[in-house]
Amino acid sequence: MRELDRIDRDLLAALADDHRATVVALADRLGLSRNTVQARLARLEASGAFLPFDRSIDPGALGFPLEAFVSVHLQQKQLGSVIERIAEIPEVVQAHGLSGAVDLLVRVACRDVHDLFRIDGEILAIEGVERTETSLAMGELIPYRLRPLLVR
Repeated sequence: MRELDRIDRDLLAALADDHRATVVALADRLGLSRNTVQARLARLEASGAFLPFDRSIDPGALGFPLEAFVSVHLQQKQLGSVIERIAEIPEVVQAHGLSGAVDLLVRVACRDVHDLFRIDGEILAIEGVERTETSLAMGELIPYRLRPLLVR
């Protein structure tokens, strides 16, 4: 990804404020031409600056109001196959590889605690998974954000 200039940062900050803003509204707000905004947005999109739209959908609206984080301890030699199998579980919405005592942090969306118990069992049944530790998400206290980085 190339270095972002002031116009790119201003454009991204405006989108962080209102992700539904039209090209015309962005152009007016930033004092740029519509063509400049469209070209900048296309370049940013092509460079991978934007995350997939589905990151903005609340799992609760889909009938999955309970979220949990599953810490997975696994046999390192099995990492690739474990990831493949975990990715097949529809309720897994995100997973991160970690350094330290935990190998994977898996975020899951569930209908209820019984659903969570089933999902945890699916993860535990994967060859190479040694154990899991599950924590319920009690609430998102700081939502995903990048605006502070853009203005820094």
